[in-house]
Amino acid sequence: MNPGLARALRFMGLNAVEKTGHEAIIVDEEGNQYIDCAGGYGVFVQGYQNSRIVERAHQQLDQLSLSSRVLLNRPMIALAEELARLTPGDLQYSFFCNSGAEAVEAALKFARIQTGRPRIISTYGAFHGKTLGALSVSGRDTYRQPFAPLLPDIIHVPYGDAQKVAEVMDDQVAAVIVEPIQGEGGVIVPPDEYLPALRGLCDQHGALLIADEVQTGIGRTGRLFAVEHSGVVPDLMCLAKALGGGVMPIGAVVGRPSAWTFFDSAPLIHTSTFGGNPLACAVAQEALRVTVEDDLPQRAATLGVTLLNGLKQLQGRFSRAITDVRGRGLMIGVEVPSAGVGGALISELFQRHVLAVYTLNNDRVIRMVPPLVITAAQIDQVLKVWEQALSAIEPMLDDLIEG
Repeated sequence: MNPGLARALRFMGLNAVEKTGHEAIIVDEEGNQYIDCAGGYGVFVQGYQNSRIVERAHQQLDQLSLSSRVLLNRPMIALAEELARLTPGDLQYSFFCNSGAEAVEAALKFARIQTGRPRIISTYGAFHGKTLGALSVSGRDTYRQPFAPLLPDIIHVPYGDAQKVAEVMDDQVAAVIVEPIQGEGGVIVPPDEYLPALRGLCDQHGALLIADEVQTGIGRTGRLFAVEHSGVVPDLMCLAKALGGGVMPIGAVVGRPSAWTFFDSAPLIHTSTFGGNPLACAVAQEALRVTVEDDLPQRAATLGVTLLNGLKQLQGRFSRAITDVRGRGLMIGVEVPSAGVGGALISELFQRHVLAVYTLNNDRVIRMVPPLVITAAQIDQVLKVWEQALSAIEPMLDDLIEG
């Protein structure tokens, strides 16, 4: 399918083929078990093959999988009601699609038609997807330049600096799109006042605030939605990944009534053939129930402290190999001095049956985003494996840093 990727995986020794999974464990075709700290880039909040979610999928398969697109379906209605109940503030209406990139594409269109303005402000280091519009507001030239020219009227500013947003804000700005925590940028947690400041700027200038919660949402950071740490209500919120419970792809844009009036006169202005299908919506509703009833956000908060502190202790012992550890909940980034060090560590972790990956916009950061159902004992094992991996690369550290 992708010879270049195959060569890269083979070079790093990542040559296993996954077969099945349960909770925080993935099993390959040879029967080897791995503690998954890559988590499908944030998909498996509720774990692999959660029994309740899988059972709900089976039930819906026996009734109706896809929609006629002419009639409404009950799972879609129920999921929209649940999101209206769970999301902060007056976020109320949902548009359903199939992925995070599609959700971002929709949000960008919604912002432009609602405001009648062309300009979007985004941030350097941002990752919002790889479709054309989502790529236009993403912040790494490696992915952007080969596809230029991208969408016009996109302005990038440094992440975490509201003053830089203020300097480019005017009456032509439709929206500011931002991740509450930059994921692919290297797990960057902004200052506490950042999101409230962006909210204020958008209100002052009549622009919309789009929160991309595709990776941070559904409990990952210790709250159901990461914007709740700041008490901010965005105008549009993008969701995907963990919304599908590790079973079905689904994305969503959830909006406030004031950002949703364009649908009144043009109800078919933006649609999706597969978006809002009964199977995906039934699964997503059960995924939300599992997340809330099993208190997975609190689990992320508690176990995240254990993992973060353990990695910081290792940083103290291996300070040349680890330059920083940061994050919130079970969304943690481990920064290393070079991509070579990161690649060697990922390989060593894999050989010891722990899965981890780079952040896509910063190959010097290894992300740790395990399923929130990971156990304390498994976290202890992950930390032991990290210690072993760090010890293993220590003799070659100079070459890895220079390389």
